[in-house]
Amino acid sequence: MVTIDDRHRGGAVRVLLAEDQGMMRGALALLLGLEEDIEVVAQVGRGDEVTAKALETRPDVALLDIEMPGRSGLDAAAELRDEVPGCRVLILTTFGRPGYLRRAMEAGAAGFLVKDGPVEELAEAIRRVLTGETVIDPALAAAALSAGPSPLTARERDVLNAAVDGATVADIAGGLCLSESTVRNYLSSAIGKTGTRNRMEAARAARRQGWL
Repeated sequence: MVTIDDRHRGGAVRVLLAEDQGMMRGALALLLGLEEDIEVVAQVGRGDEVTAKALETRPDVALLDIEMPGRSGLDAAAELRDEVPGCRVLILTTFGRPGYLRRAMEAGAAGFLVKDGPVEELAEAIRRVLTGETVIDPALAAAALSAGPSPLTARERDVLNAAVDGATVADIAGGLCLSESTVRNYLSSAIGKTGTRNRMEAARAARRQGWL
């Protein structure tokens, strides 16, 4: 396990960049590399590659997209918190959803920014989180406060996630090792909490809020 004492000291800030879109990843790496005090030491395109690469390269800051194949940036952030505690995490995403911000903070992220900001702002956020600050997009922070926490339980989220692609109750039950009646109960509860008519609408509504 890498501790904070193992972190790179002096010189450029070492950054790991996780982004599934190759063009976006390359552009970010190029732009950040123009900063004299920032060095992109690793790039990955999948969420399930983040921790292994962080253990290998020991970055000071991990810049993570949310929606990646293999594992979401939110799940990767939580794993980094446990496995590489000396690495600060910045979530950078296209989807500025209030629920995502809350989940990112719960996962131990030190910052949350949307992708439409200038690269200078991102570079400054990297420097700030390295000093121990928490950096959050102001508009998103206000939206998260007004939206309140997710009403869904962890199991309701699991069931809705499994329902996103149109899986049957039997499929969901088998995949989550639950009885079909239990799955129906979770789905019914989630539909009620989201104010929707069926599980597909519930899943879409929860995703829009960033609860999934």
